[in-house]
Amino acid sequence: MFAEIVAIGSELLTPNFQDTNSLYLTDKLNSIGVQVAFKTVVGDHRQQIADVARAALRRADIVIFMGGLGPTEDDLTREAVADALGRELNRDPQLITELYTMFAARRRRMPPNNEKQADLIEGAVALRNQLGTAPGQWLEAAVEGRNRYVMLLPGPPYEIRPMFDEQCLPRLRERIPSQYIARRVLRIAMIGESDVDARVAPIYKAAEGVDTTILSSGGEISLHLSTRASSQDEAESRVEDLAVKLEDELGDHVFSRGESLEQIVGYYLQLKNATIAVSESCTGGLLGARLTSPPGSSRYFLGGAIVYSDDLKTLFANVPPLLIAQHGAVSEEVAGALAEGVRDETGATIGVGITGIAGPTGGTPEKPVGLVFHAVADDQGTEVVERRFPGDRERIRRFATQQALDMIRRRLMKT
Repeated sequence: MFAEIVAIGSELLTPNFQDTNSLYLTDKLNSIGVQVAFKTVVGDHRQQIADVARAALRRADIVIFMGGLGPTEDDLTREAVADALGRELNRDPQLITELYTMFAARRRRMPPNNEKQADLIEGAVALRNQLGTAPGQWLEAAVEGRNRYVMLLPGPPYEIRPMFDEQCLPRLRERIPSQYIARRVLRIAMIGESDVDARVAPIYKAAEGVDTTILSSGGEISLHLSTRASSQDEAESRVEDLAVKLEDELGDHVFSRGESLEQIVGYYLQLKNATIAVSESCTGGLLGARLTSPPGSSRYFLGGAIVYSDDLKTLFANVPPLLIAQHGAVSEEVAGALAEGVRDETGATIGVGITGIAGPTGGTPEKPVGLVFHAVADDQGTEVVERRFPGDRERIRRFATQQALDMIRRRLMKT
C-alpha cells in the first residue's frame, strides 16, 4: 500500500505559506503501515488539478486531496477530481440543509455560493465537518484494475485533522491489510557524507527490505532506516539488525539514535559528574546556547564568555597579551589558552575555547575565512583541532560548534 498526498492552493506555491498538513497525515498513515510515496503541490487551476489527480490515481493506492473545498470560484477540487475520475457531481440536498442549519445556528445568512460545498462526486460519502463549512468526501474507485481509496479533505489544520482521525482512519483500517513500519535513525558527527556512504553502502545494499536514506546537515550525517512487514516483531527485528551492523562499521562516529549532539554531551557530563565552561570568539555564544538548550543543563554548564576583542580574551580568559601578539587571535595557541583560561577562572572540569574567522570578510591567504581552532582542556591536558569549513558565516559557525561538541563528547568517552 502506497499513498499520495496532494496539497491544493496557489498560495502554497509562494514563499509565504507552508504545507504542514501533509506531515500530520504522513505520521498517521505510517501508524497503520502505509508509506507515503508521493507529495504534490498544485495551484488553484482545474485542469492542472485534474492532471495531477489522474497521475496520482494511477500510481497510488490511497490518494488524499487537501484544500480547495471552499465556496469561492477558485475552490475547484471537487470539480477537478470528478473530471479525473470521469464521474458526475451531484448536489446533495441533505448537505444543503445541514449547511443552512449551520449558518442559522451562527446567526448568519448563508451566501448562495456556499451551496457548491454540497456537491458530491458520484459514489462519494460525505465526511461531516464539525469545525467548518466544507464537508469532506470519501470514495472508492477502480483505476487500471486496482481499487483506490480517495479522500477530499478541507485545508485548515483544525478541520482536516479531526476529520481524518475520526472518519478516514477507521475506514482505512477496515479495508487495508495490517502492516507495520519500523524506523531507526543513526546520527553521525564530523565525517563526510561520501565517506559514510562508502563505508555503509555495501552493508545496507545487502539488507533486503530496508530502505536507507542518508542526509547531511550542519556537520552531521543521519542514516534513516525504515522497513514494512506484516508483523511488528518482524519489522523491528529487520531494521534493528541493519542498525547494529551499521553502528559496528562506523564505531564512535555514531553519537546517538535520535538525541542531538548537545543532549549526548549533557548526558556524559552528568554521568561523569563533570562541569563545563566555554570561551567563544567567532561563534559568538552559539556553543553556549547549544549546551544550555537541553532542560537541566544548569547541572553541568557553569557559564561562558564571548571574547571578540583581544582585551576581553585577556580579561575573561586570562590569555596573555604577548601570546596574542606573537601568534594572532586566530591561532592554535590562543584557542588552547582560551580553553585553559576559562577552565581556571570558573573551576569547571572542562574548558572549551573557539577562535576563528567566520567571514564573510577578515580572511587572509594565511588565515582564510572558515579557519577555526577548537580547544578542549581538562586535567588530562589540552587538545586543539584546526578545521577549515566552507560556506557562509552561519554555516561556518554551526560547523564550528558541532566540531567542539564532538570533541567534548569524545574526551568524556575516554575519561
